[in-house]
Amino acid sequence: MAGLGVHLAIGEEVVSRLLAAEDDADVVAMIVRLIEGDLDPRYVYSTDRAWDPLHRCLTNGTLALDAGSFPLSHVVLGGVQLCEDDGYLVSLVRADQVPAVADALTPIDRQWLRTRYNSFEFPGYAGTRGDEDFEATWDSVRGLADFFQAAAQDRRAVIFIVKL
Repeated sequence: MAGLGVHLAIGEEVVSRLLAAEDDADVVAMIVRLIEGDLDPRYVYSTDRAWDPLHRCLTNGTLALDAGSFPLSHVVLGGVQLCEDDGYLVSLVRADQVPAVADALTPIDRQWLRTRYNSFEFPGYAGTRGDEDFEATWDSVRGLADFFQAAAQDRRAVIFIVKL
């Protein structure tokens, strides 16, 4: 899966709209486009292409939506799947789950992530593995730890969107 990934911290009103539209990928995609352009920058975190190795490192080395275990499985692809077609994949982490995800990200250190990064094969990975790729993955972990902490503090849910 290649594409640019972004995390958005959203309020309960938006969560309700997304859940109500869950069976209609066109509606979910439209809502996502609307909120992407209308959010406070502190509620937006782009992982660019680092979302792929990040999910693999935090789970079991695959891109499976149900890979790994909560809470690290919910950093990228885990949670409620709202849309898996029409050029988007949208995953929701409920507001009550966000604090656990934030707490799980905080203690991750560079060595732990490097060990995980080096231990998996990354089948089907569209990126180029190496030091530069690892650095982007590491930067994403640190940025997402802060992002999820802010979302938890503000009692917001988080959606992850990747445009395929």
